[in-house]
Amino acid sequence: MARIDDAKPFMDTMTNGKAEGGPLAGIRVLDLSRVLAGPWCSQCLADLGADVLKIEQPGTGDETRGWGPPEMGGMAAYYVCANRSKRSLALDFTRDEDLRKVVELAAVADVIIENYKLGTLDRYGLDYPTVSRGNPAVVYCSISGYGRSGPEAARPGYDFVIQGETGLMSITGEPDGAPMKVGVAVSDLFAGLYASQAILALLLGREATGKGGHIDVSLFDCQLAALANVASNALATERVPARFGNAHPSVVPYEVFEASDGPMVLAVGNDRQFEKLCDRVLDAPQVARDAKFSTNRMRTANRQELRAFLQQAFAARTRAEWIADLTAQSIPAGIIRTVKEALDSRQTSERGLIGEAGEGDARVRFVRYPVKLSTPLPESWAPPRLGQGGEETMARWLSDTETAAARAAADGAPS
Repeated sequence: MARIDDAKPFMDTMTNGKAEGGPLAGIRVLDLSRVLAGPWCSQCLADLGADVLKIEQPGTGDETRGWGPPEMGGMAAYYVCANRSKRSLALDFTRDEDLRKVVELAAVADVIIENYKLGTLDRYGLDYPTVSRGNPAVVYCSISGYGRSGPEAARPGYDFVIQGETGLMSITGEPDGAPMKVGVAVSDLFAGLYASQAILALLLGREATGKGGHIDVSLFDCQLAALANVASNALATERVPARFGNAHPSVVPYEVFEASDGPMVLAVGNDRQFEKLCDRVLDAPQVARDAKFSTNRMRTANRQELRAFLQQAFAARTRAEWIADLTAQSIPAGIIRTVKEALDSRQTSERGLIGEAGEGDARVRFVRYPVKLSTPLPESWAPPRLGQGGEETMARWLSDTETAAARAAADGAPS
């Protein structure tokens, strides 16, 4: 199997990053996806060392290349967020010559990720049943809005719509306000993360069986699953969950309070923490012993009265003063930062979360893969320009011992 470090001369000219290493080194990922859920999945695999080749439409590429401003390194910042450490190959598989190349690549790929509409790839012999006949070890992941079966299978899926249809928007926002979407495309991101997890599971499984398999990932399914305790509560009670704004439906006090200089978050998770809050931070032991507040169940029933008391107390001092006292008592609390403040924070810096790649006008910055492993991960490189590195990668993939299988598969491609 060709390894990613075979491409080091190309990578050294592309960026100053390193191509070798990582637990997925040598795993070839053919990425037929675009926008966010699929690219997020393949980027996770690239961060872990996989050799990711992104197939893009000639001339335009992934739609997110045009989703600026802002731009960074000559590319839309949106595109940068989900496409680092990949190579790009511009192919239009509605053309016979380009289709043959994609089919050849599919025949030697370890993983294929796609997010086309239902039935689109079937017309080109790039669906799982066709590809797997010549490449039974392939792990083939289909990401869509509603899955490859069911009444909505043919509908396109968009994060905003999925947030609405799964109930996420109905529980987000102030109680007396309108339903609200989350500030980032979490339905896409959940789907991408679930997809990468499933891909790794099948890669592990094929070590024993020699066979890959098909993965059907739906934004709708993943977002519904990610409702977590809210969905569990609804199943337990048959009640419609309400919006609580920044408060928690089941844990009190667990919300935002205004200190004298701005908002802060308080997250009291159990009765012992509440007792310490009252006794040692607020100097109000009588509140912790009041039957209306002594247990979480009672605090939930009397949340408005308790909130009024706490808000009056917290308004008397600054956030820094409160956070210092709360932290000393191991009571979870924090200030509310802007995104820029979070990116610039000491915690972010000392955890090494911000990476950069490229030089001069091509330099980009990004938030690194957030999981730290005892096995070193490869250094990331900048997202590719349209078509950058793809021809070299294709030649490398098709030059190994599996080329014959790729050619055989290509002979069966639709004409």
